[in-house]
Amino acid sequence: MFHPIGLPTSLSSLERTLVMGVLNVTPDSFSDGGLFKETQTAIDHGRNMVANGADIVDIGGESTRPGSERISQDEELSRVIPVITALADDGIAVSIDTMRADVARESVAAGAVIINDISGGKADEDMLPFVATTDLPFILMHWRGHSNVMAELTDYNDVAADVAAELRVQVETAVRAGVERNRIVVDPGVGFAKTTQQNWPLIQELEVIDELELPVLWGVSRKKFLGELLADTTGEFREMSGREAATTALTTYFALAGAWAVRVHDVRASRDAIEVVERLGRDHA
Repeated sequence: MFHPIGLPTSLSSLERTLVMGVLNVTPDSFSDGGLFKETQTAIDHGRNMVANGADIVDIGGESTRPGSERISQDEELSRVIPVITALADDGIAVSIDTMRADVARESVAAGAVIINDISGGKADEDMLPFVATTDLPFILMHWRGHSNVMAELTDYNDVAADVAAELRVQVETAVRAGVERNRIVVDPGVGFAKTTQQNWPLIQELEVIDELELPVLWGVSRKKFLGELLADTTGEFREMSGREAATTALTTYFALAGAWAVRVHDVRASRDAIEVVERLGRDHA
């Protein structure tokens, strides 16, 4: 595990997998939409996640659940900026989850220290040039299209190899735009333009993604493929609240593999799993 440059020292000094807590300031996100749509509720939840072990709070104002439609930029800004400002004022490391350059710009001005773009700079032609003007880490996800069309974009010859190849191309696009390579984190985009079954070989062959020689963020928390795996005898998918143990199992797997970070909803469970992995990795007393 190694860090991108540009992280706050409080994070770059850590030698374990980081925990990124998900904070959706939306009414319609797939897992917790509506729970934190009110500004103060969102701020309180962000603080609570840090108290429970989150290293980074990832704030997003636009749902990217399958089938979702885009909101206006003004709406996105009105949702995220007050929350970023409050948490950054507390000294919390905040990342902004956005596909819009102007939202990223305003969020950085408000105190965000990481830019997390699930489109990897593809959705807004101004994103990569803006990122290049900053000294911040940039999380670049594998992305083939917006949420309302991504279910139609799942053709792969070899999902892990194809995702790695497409990430490599987008990383080089970012570098040509002026983004320093050692500031980039890659995210394989589990659940985005992948069928539920395609997610498994992508995860099982994580060494293919590691060949990019960049820090890797894995976001699998509570996703549909886990609900399908844990379906009951009638085929009914496991509900969101019943997917935490499976999420934590994958956190353990990623931490053992040296992932840079995991992006999760229940930060306490994942942080505990990482602590166990770290203890097992120490020399015998």
